[in-house]
Amino acid sequence: MIYRIDLDSHVDLDGWRVAARRLAEADIPPSEILWRTGEQDGDLFVEATQNNELPEPSPGHRPLSVPRRFLELAELAVCHRDPERFTLLYRLLLRFQSEPRLIDIATDDDVFRLEGMAKAVRRDRHKMTAFVRFKKVEAADGPAYVAWFEPEHHIVALTVPFFVDRFANMRWSIITPHLSARWDGLALTFEPGGSKADVPDDEAGDDLWRTYYANIFNPARLKIGAMKREMPVKYWKNLPESSLITPLIRSAQGKENAMVENPQVAPPKRAEIIAQQRVAKAEPRPDHEAGTLEALRDEARSCQRCPLYRDATQTVFGEGLASADLVFVGEQPGDREDLAGKPFIGPAGALFDRALAEAGIDRRRAYVTNAVKHFKFEPRGKRRIHKKPGIAEIDACRWWIEQELGALKPKLTVALGATAVRSLTGKSASILSLRGQVIDSPLIGPVLVTVHPSFLLRLPDEDQQRVEYDRFVADLRLARDAAAG
Repeated sequence: MIYRIDLDSHVDLDGWRVAARRLAEADIPPSEILWRTGEQDGDLFVEATQNNELPEPSPGHRPLSVPRRFLELAELAVCHRDPERFTLLYRLLLRFQSEPRLIDIATDDDVFRLEGMAKAVRRDRHKMTAFVRFKKVEAADGPAYVAWFEPEHHIVALTVPFFVDRFANMRWSIITPHLSARWDGLALTFEPGGSKADVPDDEAGDDLWRTYYANIFNPARLKIGAMKREMPVKYWKNLPESSLITPLIRSAQGKENAMVENPQVAPPKRAEIIAQQRVAKAEPRPDHEAGTLEALRDEARSCQRCPLYRDATQTVFGEGLASADLVFVGEQPGDREDLAGKPFIGPAGALFDRALAEAGIDRRRAYVTNAVKHFKFEPRGKRRIHKKPGIAEIDACRWWIEQELGALKPKLTVALGATAVRSLTGKSASILSLRGQVIDSPLIGPVLVTVHPSFLLRLPDEDQQRVEYDRFVADLRLARDAAAG
């Protein structure tokens, strides 16, 4: 007997979950199930023996369980064009019941295939968000915008919320060969697919795109191979700026030579700050009681415990409530922190603040510092690129952390990343093995380990960023509760 399951759409994950649970509870093998989404051709032999009724569960069946990671991958994999994707998901569902850690075996054929599908869908979603170009249409009730895109997979429904967030105040439609999305400023609706002919020409809009692209094109950073990987040639036909790519590439060398011959270098702001710091160091300082945070901060201004002070703008000491129960220790100051003299104010700091708020932690009631007090970087043109501190630099700066925590006496210290763990424990350890755990440091007391916020910013995939961000917020809540206890 073959069970035929007709799903409502190409991406009907909810329908698959309901049917898959019933079928698995009845011990139906994958070979006896035909999942239909309208993509497969009919099979005369299957049609003759099909059964559209879901079976009853087997007596004494155990509750089904699957890893959370499987559900995350399944949400993406159902958008893949592989007609066997629902069969693969069902086969994995059955295997998880006897192999609960299967999802961690990257070399397993089924797991490898599932990961590959999810990766392909993520890449297709990225291309859609990057290469959709709206064209303006004048209508009786005002302007609207239309775009044409040709996705490789069934990603439209999963991806258009990005455009709703980005272009909430304008009316637009995105037309693809199989499914179209329309936003009227209030509601999102889906319609059957169309053709490129449904999208009118908009020369004025195309000229705007071309002007913008020509102005942001940097000949000194041209890498043709990388450009074609990020902007595949197959998408060029739908991009108004594509007509400029070839002439811009041809003229790149000449423009780069002109840039070298006529440099325009502004005096670095960093030099001005260094000059101000030198004046400040020469001035008399107020007397502070030895061992207090104020005294330590004054002393740290002239720190030369490791060579990093030579290139950094200034020492970036910790800041926050002197009576804080909760202390956060990061890695080192970044470019913005080095210029401003304050910790966690750059992109990672903004993400950190948002996560603290979601975890119910008031940063003003905490104390934030870094394991290393000077910015370590690698010059690249006018930019200073972050470089990870070495063990010698971490250990040299550990004295400051011990003094800070000795003055603060917090109930709990949170180590944000591997550099902080090394500083607080004196040992190098894997964040994966310690994350979410409270370990004891003989010098500073209990330490909770989690990732550094910059780790979240480096994740290439939007969905993975969201998952890891939620885990980070959960770690912060754990820290909040531990410090309150």
